[in-house]
Amino acid sequence: MKEFDEFYRQAEHSITKTYRKRIWNPFIEGLKRYEMIDANDKTAVCISGGKDSMLLAVLMRMLQRYSEVPFELEYICMDPGYTPENRKKIEENAEKLNIPVKFFCKDIFKVVDKTEKSPCYLCARMRRGSLYEYAQSLGCNKIALGHHFSDVIETTLMGMLYGGQIQGMLPKLKSTSFEGMQLIRPLYCVHEKDIIAWKNLNDLDFLDCACSVTRRAGDDAASSKRAEIKQLIRELKKTNPNVEKSIFNSIHNVNTDTLIEYKANGETHSFLEKF
Repeated sequence: MKEFDEFYRQAEHSITKTYRKRIWNPFIEGLKRYEMIDANDKTAVCISGGKDSMLLAVLMRMLQRYSEVPFELEYICMDPGYTPENRKKIEENAEKLNIPVKFFCKDIFKVVDKTEKSPCYLCARMRRGSLYEYAQSLGCNKIALGHHFSDVIETTLMGMLYGGQIQGMLPKLKSTSFEGMQLIRPLYCVHEKDIIAWKNLNDLDFLDCACSVTRRAGDDAASSKRAEIKQLIRELKKTNPNVEKSIFNSIHNVNTDTLIEYKANGETHSFLEKF
C-alpha cells in the first residue's frame, strides 16, 4: 500500500547506509563464500514472523534488484496454528515491508501438542518438511531460512556442552527427502545484535515465540539451554572480545588428525585406523 511506501524504503535505506558494514556486507560475504545463489534459482524465502526471517526477506528482495545473476523469489509463511493476533501481526509487518507473502496452513501445533517427548524437535522437523513440500509445489529448488551467525556459534557450543558432540550448522545443504531441493542460510555471517539494532532503528515489532505448546508449558529445555549459552558467551567476551569470531572460525578449521573419533558420510572412524 502507498501509505507504507516510505516506510519500507527507509527500512531498506537503513540497511545500505547505517548498517552496510554490519548487515549488508556480511550478508553478501556469506552468499559468495558459501556459493548460495546460482543463476536461474527459484528460492522460497521462509518467513516465520520473527525479526530474522523478516530481515532475510528484505535482504533477498534487495539482492534480486541489484544482482547481475538472475534468480526468482517466492515468500512463503507456514501457519502452524498461530493465534489470530499473531497471524495478523505477520500480515501487517509483511505489508509494512512490502513483502508479498504466500500463506499456507498446517496443523503442526495440534500434532506437537499431543507428544510429551521433544516437542520442539518434532515441530522443527515437521516445519522443515512442510516448507520443502510447499516450496517445491511452487517450482522452487531452494528454501532460505533466517539462521544467523549467532545461531551458528550457539548451536556449536550447545552440541559440545550439552550434546557431547562437535557439530556445526551448515550454510547450505541438500535435502535428503525432497529430490533436487537445497536449504540455504543467507544470514550466516550476520550477527543477531545487528539484526536487533536494525529492528529497533525502524521501530519494528516482530513475533518472538508464537508456539502455543511451549507458551503453555513454560520455557522448553532447548530455549533454556540456548539462553545459558548466550549468557556464557557474554561472560567470555568480557575477557576475550573476539571469542565469537574464534568459535565461528573453529568450525572452518577442524583438524581431524587430532580427533579420537569422527563421522563421515554416516560412518564412524577412529584414530586407531592409522595404526
